[in-house]
Amino acid sequence: MSRKIVLVTGASRGIGKAIAQRFADEGHFVIGTATSEKGADAIAEYLSESGGIGRVLDVCSDEDVDKLFEEIDSVYGGINVLVNNAGITKDGLLMRMKDEDWASVIDTNLTSIYRMSRRAVRGMMKARHGRIINITSVVGQMGNAGQTNYAATKAGAEGFSRALAREIGSRGVTVNCVAPGFVETDMTEELDERLLNSMLDAVPMGRMAQPEEIAAAVSFLASDDASYITGAVLAVNGGMYM
Repeated sequence: MSRKIVLVTGASRGIGKAIAQRFADEGHFVIGTATSEKGADAIAEYLSESGGIGRVLDVCSDEDVDKLFEEIDSVYGGINVLVNNAGITKDGLLMRMKDEDWASVIDTNLTSIYRMSRRAVRGMMKARHGRIINITSVVGQMGNAGQTNYAATKAGAEGFSRALAREIGSRGVTVNCVAPGFVETDMTEELDERLLNSMLDAVPMGRMAQPEEIAAAVSFLASDDASYITGAVLAVNGGMYM
């Protein structure tokens, strides 16, 4: 695979960091985004050896997204791979959920994919080559009590990806999803051991995924070996949902 320009949102930690690091290790130029200067600096630090950069980006801001793509287009000539990974949770039972908790999760997790993809496809279609990979979740496929907002965004992202795949497939641009199950991150480290064990009971493989295993799936979908795969959802969940 020739050296590509890769944009990864939500790349300061966890799955996003593993994805950005994987592409950097493969020799690609990576632009990782975070919501804060501290996060962007952390990205720049771990990507420094490969020459990658970190940028502050509010994925809910049209202005921020336009500004970032203008910089990328002028300096690097556009991107070859977009990984929409940025996401948040604001869990709660539906009858107690606040409007702002619904709206912010929808905007950050789903509308941001629309914003980022709409900007990215311009250059990709012109180049007649590109990869868009959206990070969804097993929750979007099987549901989870207390996460109606989050589940809606992840299921929505999969529907969005299939529709966009049909729109731009003839231009050599693929659109796919990677749907992780339980992944070992700094967030899961804080879980109560009994709760964690009960969660793992639902996973046939009996363990959580490592972020690097999610990154491997993303790397494959971005590769030339996956050039005939589009509109697909690659589940990386240890058999939790089949």
